[in-house]
Amino acid sequence: MEKKVSIKDIAKLLGISISTVSFVVNGKAKEKRISEPLTKKVLELVEELGYKPDALAKSFRTGKTNIIGFLVDDISEPFFSSIARLIDEKASQKGYKIIYSSTKNNKTKAQELLQIFQDRHVDGYIIALPHGLEDEVKLLTKSRKPVVLFDRYFPDIKTDYVIINNHQGTYSAVQHLKDKGYKNIGFITIDTIEQQMLDRLSGYEDAVKAEGLNSYVKKLNYAPSNELIQEVADYLKEEKKLDAVICATNYITMASLRAIQKLGLKIPKDIALLSFDDFELLEFSAPPITAVAQPLEKIAENIMKILLNRLDNQKGDHEPYEVILPTVLNIRDSTVVK
Repeated sequence: MEKKVSIKDIAKLLGISISTVSFVVNGKAKEKRISEPLTKKVLELVEELGYKPDALAKSFRTGKTNIIGFLVDDISEPFFSSIARLIDEKASQKGYKIIYSSTKNNKTKAQELLQIFQDRHVDGYIIALPHGLEDEVKLLTKSRKPVVLFDRYFPDIKTDYVIINNHQGTYSAVQHLKDKGYKNIGFITIDTIEQQMLDRLSGYEDAVKAEGLNSYVKKLNYAPSNELIQEVADYLKEEKKLDAVICATNYITMASLRAIQKLGLKIPKDIALLSFDDFELLEFSAPPITAVAQPLEKIAENIMKILLNRLDNQKGDHEPYEVILPTVLNIRDSTVVK
C-alpha cells in the first residue's frame, strides 16, 4: 500500500522546516514572511506529490474542522430540503461545510448519527430532533459546541432555537376560513407530543372556540402514505358536516389531496383545503392550495447568524437566543368564498 505523503516528507525533500511547509499549505506564507520563490517551490511539490492535508489532524491543531452537523427527520421533505439548501449557501460564504443526515423519526438512528458528528469533531450542530432526545441535546450543550434547534424545541432545555409562531399560523388559518363563510372546519394532525405540533393544534382549538365553531380534530399515527390516505378518507366520510379542512403538515396535505380525489370530491366546491407548510406543488395544483408559509429565508438566516456568533464567541456562559418568526398565509383558490 502506497504511503501517504506528509508535511514532514515535503520538508525533508526541500531541506526546510516542517513549520515552513505548514504555513505555506495553510495559506500563511505572506503572514509569516516566507519568500515567494520558496512558497512557489512548496506549492509545486505539494501538487506534484498529491499531498492532501489531514482534516482531523488540522482540527486538533486549530480546534476547528469548519464542519457543521445538520440533522432532521427527513431531508427529502420540502421544508427540510429548502432549509438545507439555504443553510448550505450561507455556510459556504463563511467557509463552512455541512454534513446532512436524516433520523427517519428513529431515536436510535438519531443517537448514532449524533455520535458520528461528535467523532467527526463538527464545530456546531443544527438539529430538528424527534421527541425523546432531550438528554442527548443536554449533553451536546454541555460539550461547549454551539447547538441551534429549529422547527421544534424543548421548553425545558436552555439552548438556542429558531422556530415559527405555530399557534398564530393555525389561528389565522381558521379565521381566514371563517371569513370566507366556512363553518365546519376540520384539523388533521399527527398524534404526537412534539411541541410544534401541539402549538399548531392549540392554535386551531383556540380559534374555533373564539369564533364559536365546533372542533373536528383527527390525529393520525405515523404511517406509510397509503395508510394515511385511507385514514383521511375515512375521517372525511365520517365527518360529513365538514366544509373545510386544515392539514397540519405538508405530507398530511398530500395524503388529503389523494383522499379527496379518491372520494370523488371537488376542491373547494365540496370541501376547502388549507395546508400548514407551503411548497411549490401546491401553487401549481388544480386548484392552487392556500397555505400557511414558513419564512424559509429568515429561518436559515437566523440559524446561521446565531451559530456563527456562537462559533466566534465561545467563551463564557450566555443566555440562549429564542427566535420566533411569524408565518404568512398565501391565499389561493382552494379557499374561495363559499
